[in-house]
Amino acid sequence: MSAPMEISFDPRPPPPSPPAPVLAAPAFPSSPPLEPASDTAAVPSSPQLTAVVVAASTPPDDKVLVSVEVLLHAASTARAEDVQAAVERMLETRSLSYVDGPVSIPADNAFLLKNVKRIQICDTDEWIENHKVLLFWQVKPVVHVFQLSEDGPGEEPSEDDTLSSFNEWALPAKEFDGLWESLLYEVGLKQRLLRYAASALLFTERGVDPCLVSWNRIVLLHGPPGTGKTSLCKALAQKLSIRFKSRYSMCQLVEVNAHSLFSKWFSESGKLVAKLFQKIQEMVEEESNLVFVLIDEVESLAAARQAAISGSEPSDSIRVVNALLTQMDKLKAWPNVIILTTSNITTAIDIAFVDRADIKAYVGPPTLQARYEILRSCIQELFRVGILTSPQAGDLPSILSYSTLKEKLHCPEAAEPHTLHLSELLHQAAEQCEGLSGRSLRKLPFLAHASVPNPSCCDASSFMHTLIQTARRELVESRG
Repeated sequence: MSAPMEISFDPRPPPPSPPAPVLAAPAFPSSPPLEPASDTAAVPSSPQLTAVVVAASTPPDDKVLVSVEVLLHAASTARAEDVQAAVERMLETRSLSYVDGPVSIPADNAFLLKNVKRIQICDTDEWIENHKVLLFWQVKPVVHVFQLSEDGPGEEPSEDDTLSSFNEWALPAKEFDGLWESLLYEVGLKQRLLRYAASALLFTERGVDPCLVSWNRIVLLHGPPGTGKTSLCKALAQKLSIRFKSRYSMCQLVEVNAHSLFSKWFSESGKLVAKLFQKIQEMVEEESNLVFVLIDEVESLAAARQAAISGSEPSDSIRVVNALLTQMDKLKAWPNVIILTTSNITTAIDIAFVDRADIKAYVGPPTLQARYEILRSCIQELFRVGILTSPQAGDLPSILSYSTLKEKLHCPEAAEPHTLHLSELLHQAAEQCEGLSGRSLRKLPFLAHASVPNPSCCDASSFMHTLIQTARRELVESRG
């Protein structure tokens, strides 16, 4: 997980001619307890830093845009514009170094305390991956104010009313809150998806001639099962609904149930696909509505037509693929729709569909650093709820981040012995988990806890040893 944002107070105004880069060593506070995360592969997006190079000051006309997300209380009736202005004033009066994490609300700001549940700096990892800190005069905060929908998914019945053809969420949705932050992939993947979506919507709005510059607003995430492709699509839709809230008054996520589109009646499946997309088109006809269409395991709809031609697939599948491609081409005319798809078997997808995807991103098994951070978030959660105990007094025990652990191993006397010991054991467990998916890693602490002799009082050190043994067993079983 990303380190909390360091807040530094400086009464002096920013220097008119900022100095060249110099070495600094800010003391980043330890990460707060992590909330439960989804079953996904991970690579931490912004490691804690000990020795950092402070970036040279950016000219006023070339400031770095940093997103500041402001979540309102469910009962708040304040106008988003008023909250945005209040947050901007608050940030202007404080000298901050911008790093991903929460921003505390000043105790004397009654308006924000009454209406705002959370303020958070988001997605600065691309700027600090090279050990840079964004100082307040280098940054132009972009404030996004939003409230979460608590309605839950709605269902659209299929023709025979036995299986819904799609589920629909009003975004941003409460059940997806925090999902984006829990997905810790290789640095750059999430930023790439965010910037792609922003460019795709901008090109359409500005009227770029599609005959000269081609884009389809289609994303294809592929890779083995359990790597979090579906969760990433939902989280991306949630994040974009927050970023574009000021432009679109309503955002919707439509999750297509591909299995409901195959009829027992020959040749009916293509018609069902057309009817589904007709409903989606009715949604996007409202210009103030931003629609995300999620097709999970798209190979079930976009199966390769070559297999049908050779006789190994029924000819009805050709009609399904043809209908899907035709309907997707029709949606290109609307600027306010993005299609998100996932696949475990890209070789089974029709080449015409693959060719239409603007981004084809591979989401693979987690690396060692990813496995460590996934397990660390799980252990921190078990500490938070009291399932794991530690002899340490005072604050909740913490596990070192992967980057901090690497630094402390070279200088062990600078680390608290118990914390360092637990972190080293967790590193051993992560090493044992090579080949396991993110989904399997999220289950591992539960399986380990089910193996301890006294589950009601579980010592952290003993649990780590059990976790290592459980990882070895799971890896053997996963390989058959």
